[in-house]
Amino acid sequence: MIDKHQLKVLAFDADDTLWHNEVFFREAEEKFAALFENFLPQHTVTRELLATEIKNLEWYGYGIKGFMLSMVETALRISEGTIKPEVILQILDIGKDLLQKPVDVMPDVREVLQTVQGRYKLVLATKGDLLDQERKLKKSGLENYFHHIEIMSDKKEADYAKLIRHLDIKPVELLMIGNSVKSDILPVLALGGQALHIPYHVTWAHEHAEAVIDHPYFAKADKIREVLQWL
Repeated sequence: MIDKHQLKVLAFDADDTLWHNEVFFREAEEKFAALFENFLPQHTVTRELLATEIKNLEWYGYGIKGFMLSMVETALRISEGTIKPEVILQILDIGKDLLQKPVDVMPDVREVLQTVQGRYKLVLATKGDLLDQERKLKKSGLENYFHHIEIMSDKKEADYAKLIRHLDIKPVELLMIGNSVKSDILPVLALGGQALHIPYHVTWAHEHAEAVIDHPYFAKADKIREVLQWL
C-alpha cells in the first residue's frame, strides 16, 4: 500500500514505463537470429546472444551499443570465426536501426505527469547508455516535467541509495514507478522506499525476477493512469 502522506518524490523508470523499448530489441534479436539459420536454430542463436549480453554487462553496461558488440561477439563464436565482413555490416545496421527508432510515449503518460507535477518533485530514474537515453528523453518531449534526471549504469541498492542522498530525502519519501521487479521495485523496497509496479507485456529475460512481494510500501497497477489513484 502506498503511503502518499510521506511522499515527496516520484521517480519514474523510462524504458517500457514511459515509452516502448523492449519490443524493438525483440525485433532486432529476430533479425540477428535469422542471419545464422544455417548454423543454429533461431531460438538457440537468441539464447547464445542473451548469454553473451549478460556476460558483457560488467564491461559494456546496458544499452544498444553493448548489444551491438554482443551481437558481433556471438556471431564470431557461432560461426567459429568464418562470418563474412558483409554480415558484420548487417549486424551493425541492426544496431544502428535501433538507435533511430521512434520514441513512442505510452498512453496517459503526459496526463499523469501534468497532474502530479507541482505536487511532487519528479525524477526520471533510468539505466542504460547515457547518449541513447538522453536522445530518447529529448525525442519523447517529456524532459521538462522532471526536476532531476538520473541515468544510472545499473539499478541496484547502492545506485538508489546514492539517488536518495542526492535528493536529500528519507527512503520512505520516494516512490519508484517502473516495469521491472528486479530493477525498479526490489532495490527500492530493500532501502525502505516505496514502489509501484506497472508490468509491461514484454520483459527482457535478464530482468525476470521470481518474487512474491509482501511489503507495506508496495503496490501494483495495470496501467500508468492508475498512479493517480494511489496519490
